[in-house]
Amino acid sequence: MYTVKEVAKLLGLTEHTIRYYTDKGLVPTIQRDKNNIRLFDDDSINWLTGVKYLKQCGMSVEDIKSYVDLCLLGDSTIHDRYQIIMEYKAAAAAQLEEAKLKVKYMEDKANHYLDIINQVIPDDTNPAKWTES
Repeated sequence: MYTVKEVAKLLGLTEHTIRYYTDKGLVPTIQRDKNNIRLFDDDSINWLTGVKYLKQCGMSVEDIKSYVDLCLLGDSTIHDRYQIIMEYKAAAAAQLEEAKLKVKYMEDKANHYLDIINQVIPDDTNPAKWTES
């Protein structure tokens, strides 16, 4: 069993976020000890991992709750869950493409600076050195 603090470190989430997600019912397998302290088992961590990724793909907490509820209803909701996942898979793919564009921009910028450092080209990135044409 894991504590909120341990799960936060494990998943790269804040303790506040974990408490918020559990309070919203996004982790149906959450357990509590005799002092009402949240305890997480591997199933709870799996739920939280899914919540983390769905949130990162742009799903609202309310929509994640609906998805969790569908999961709890069982096999009769598989098609509905599949459609939801496909929608957010497309969103994740779009985010990935955007991230690739950002990396390409930064690689080009870094190479440009290397050319300046290696004196292949003059420093054309510093406005203080620009002259009027």
